[in-house]
Amino acid sequence: MNDIVFIQGLKINTLIGVYDWERAIKQSLVIDCEMACDMTQASQTDDVAYAINYKTVCEDIERLCHKIQAKLLEKLAEEICAYLLAHYPCQTITLTIHKPNAIKQAGSVGVKIIRHKSA
Repeated sequence: MNDIVFIQGLKINTLIGVYDWERAIKQSLVIDCEMACDMTQASQTDDVAYAINYKTVCEDIERLCHKIQAKLLEKLAEEICAYLLAHYPCQTITLTIHKPNAIKQAGSVGVKIIRHKSA
C-alpha cells in the first residue's frame, strides 16, 4: 500500500503529563499522522465518498486528546491509532506526537508509533 493521507502539524492544547503541575494546565502538542490506505477508488471516481476526510480525522484526534487526558504520550498515541484504525479504511497509521515545550533546550520531544490493522 503506497497511498498516504497525511496530517502535519496539528496543534492541540490539552491536558497531558505525569506531574501534578502538568495536570493543572493545558500543554501544547503537535501531531503528525500518516494513514496508509487504498485511494484507487477515490482517484478513479473523483468521489469524496471514497476518500478519507482529513478534516474529520483532525476533529477526531483533537476530541480524543481532550477525552483521554493521558499521562503519557505513549498512551495517547496508542489510543489515537486504535481509534483511527477502527474507524477509517486504513491499514497502517504512523503517528508522531511532539511536546514542543517539554524540554527547554530541545526544539521538540515526543513519540512516534506505527500501528497496523489486525487481519
